[in-house]
Amino acid sequence: MRPTALPPSSWDFDPEAWPDDDCVMADGDLEPSTIVDAYGHGAFPMPHRGRLLWWSPVQRGVLEPPSLHVTRSMRRSARRFSVTVDTAFDDVVSACADPQRPGAWIDSGMREAYLRLHDLGWAHSVEARDADGSLVGGVYGLAIGRLFAGESMFHRATDASKVAVMALADLVGPGALIDVQWQTPHLASLGVVEWPRAAYLDVLPSLVDAPPFQWT
Repeated sequence: MRPTALPPSSWDFDPEAWPDDDCVMADGDLEPSTIVDAYGHGAFPMPHRGRLLWWSPVQRGVLEPPSLHVTRSMRRSARRFSVTVDTAFDDVVSACADPQRPGAWIDSGMREAYLRLHDLGWAHSVEARDADGSLVGGVYGLAIGRLFAGESMFHRATDASKVAVMALADLVGPGALIDVQWQTPHLASLGVVEWPRAAYLDVLPSLVDAPPFQWT
């Protein structure tokens, strides 16, 4: 199913006007057209201290699917879990938004915005399940053309989120790009590297204008 067409955004995401800082804009709204347009221009929303801010990191964390580092431990874990796609989007977002998680930032407005984007065919989840089918890990994000913009992931069992990322990389395949926003030591261990903002913005049009992924 192709994503639902959206009206033009009422906000202007112009990289030429952005400062040399990770935070590039403030305020705006979380309408589907606004979020999709922002991602298509290299920005994403993240609230901070009650205010909606828009970010485009000077050093962008990205993962090229063929560069995913798959360890022997991850391969063993992949045999313990089953993977589903788009069967528990709400549950994955809720788990990622758990206020007890360190660094929790997903508020009710963000949660509702991405649930709406999922209903419209723009946002997706990949879920890891244990032997009895219980949800033990997952990742969710926005898909535009050949870009998958990862928002957050969680795990309740060792390596469950890594298995979800493995499945995501297989699903989107070579030629796609997984945006993880910022590199962390954990993400670096999976093969995430940093691109300068200019390099990221340079390849973005070819990604977002490509045919969409098949989420099956």
